[in-house]
Amino acid sequence: MTVTDASTARAENPPPPPPATITFEGKHGKNPLAEASFAAMCRRLPAVLGHTARMAWSVDKPAVALLLICQLLTGASAAMVLGFTAKAMTHLLGSGAVSLRLHAAMPALIVVAATAGVGRISSALSSYADGRITPLLMTEADVALVSAVCRVEASAYGESGFADRQEAAEVGVTRTRMMVQDAQRFMASLIRMIAASGVITALHWMMLPLLLLAVIPAGIGAVLCARVDYETHYANVGDRNVRGMMRWWATYSRHGDEVRANGMTGYLTFWYRALSERIDKRTLSAAPRMLRIVLVTSAVGGAFLLGTWATLAWLATTGRVALPIAATAVVAVQTTLAALSQFVIYGAALFHTSLYLADMRGFLDMAAERAPKRGELTIPDQVAEIRLDEVVYQYPGKDEPAVNGVSLTLRRGEILAIVGENGSGKSTLAKLITGILLADKGSVVWDGIDLARAHPDAVWKRTALVPQNFACWPLRTRENITLGQPKTWDDEAVWEAVDAVGMREAIEKLPRQLDTLLARELFGGVELSGGQWQRLVCGRALYRRTPLLILDEPTSQMDPRGEHQIFLEVKRIAAERMTIVVTHQLENTRLADRILVMREGRVIEQGGYDELVDAGGLFAELVALAKDR
Repeated sequence: MTVTDASTARAENPPPPPPATITFEGKHGKNPLAEASFAAMCRRLPAVLGHTARMAWSVDKPAVALLLICQLLTGASAAMVLGFTAKAMTHLLGSGAVSLRLHAAMPALIVVAATAGVGRISSALSSYADGRITPLLMTEADVALVSAVCRVEASAYGESGFADRQEAAEVGVTRTRMMVQDAQRFMASLIRMIAASGVITALHWMMLPLLLLAVIPAGIGAVLCARVDYETHYANVGDRNVRGMMRWWATYSRHGDEVRANGMTGYLTFWYRALSERIDKRTLSAAPRMLRIVLVTSAVGGAFLLGTWATLAWLATTGRVALPIAATAVVAVQTTLAALSQFVIYGAALFHTSLYLADMRGFLDMAAERAPKRGELTIPDQVAEIRLDEVVYQYPGKDEPAVNGVSLTLRRGEILAIVGENGSGKSTLAKLITGILLADKGSVVWDGIDLARAHPDAVWKRTALVPQNFACWPLRTRENITLGQPKTWDDEAVWEAVDAVGMREAIEKLPRQLDTLLARELFGGVELSGGQWQRLVCGRALYRRTPLLILDEPTSQMDPRGEHQIFLEVKRIAAERMTIVVTHQLENTRLADRILVMREGRVIEQGGYDELVDAGGLFAELVALAKDR
């Protein structure tokens, strides 16, 4: 017998597979700038400025007004500085004693100094206004994105490209902080450029065209570089999305035991590094393209700039402009050149930012299209009957319906159990009954009102759901039961729900009882066990006191005592509502008035527990298998 140690076995194992290559097709898999012309990209700027101004105005009107006033003051200051510099130069470079020339130039120099001070103050006030507007815009964009995702139809999550458009929109939110700053600097440089251009044109008409030729290549290069950068970003959206998901799963403390005990640390690190390197490879491949763009446009711009200075020297040496005018022209050229350079640089930056903001607006538009548009009908406070008529639902991208032709009537006071093998359509049917999903065919009717024509909030206000994959909210114990929808000013109703699921003793032992933060990851927070969390989630549903209660595998993590208490409570309150229990634990279906057995999206059996056990069908087979374990 040969004994192989762990190191030898590892050496013979195949290497781990690299991350899958993710490619996307359809309208969301195509870069919107792939076929856009340079002129079309430049035409975006006025629209971007207008959109930025409207957004800023909506969050802080006084700050926007201050910003505009400061921009105008900055431009006026730049024009006055150049104008009075010309006057001062006329005296300083004129004839006569130095003291007399200084005395004559002093008023103009004082105006120059005072005007420059006004420009500095207005710039500081501009930064203050920007500091007021930007955080508010960030918050508005962030809240809009979260709200949009929470409001879409649940079916949108399964649509191709939805998650990736959301990832791109998240980048747009982070870029919002740069939007006002880019727009402000762009407008400031535009105003200074106009002011300086007026002065330099007055000195000699040839100077401005030459300066424009010197600066425009840099602007073209900046826009082209922005396009390359966005192209790289767009190609990496899918991989970044997957990497972000894996990072969360790998580092989340709730999954730490599985990661460690199953020896996954090495693979996760390898996987994360491999995907990061693939993203970096795309990013680094763009660097040579950007370098070529910068080198070419800088060379062209430098040649034209050399021509500008040569022209100015020629005008001065040939006497076509006086020496004081030439000296003023030097200052004006420097000022105009700086303003022009900033104009094209910040214009390109504004364009660059607009690409990511367009992703955000595009996603918000897509989310608005996928928000529920069902109707405004309301639902009675007490629902007597829910009827399903030949309901069909097929998930996006799937070949077969998850629910296929189900008809069902549920009446108040009845407990209905839904059972079946994995993938039989049980949870999907529950979502259709609650209106989380709308049927592709057929109808779901609550007391004569089709859910397709009812307002979603009116439906969900009358629904309580314990989902199979429930949320452990990082909130206080109280909010984990009320979900931010308290029924009373005191905690009496909360404690009633706590008692109903047998959690009073556990909660009273918490450091601050109902005020305890249930999040071990946060300072002062604590953690519950899986079974305790599941009891608490059942407490949420009971707290709502709605006419429809749906429990999807409600006791899968509970001990027998907890499970028994939950089902006793369900039986006790059953007369007041319709109750649906989705479960694989078939003994729990004894409490049901009727059992639905599903297979491949269809109802193949229904009846009472004893009736189905004796029928010799799928239910009887599953019960026998459960007893044989």
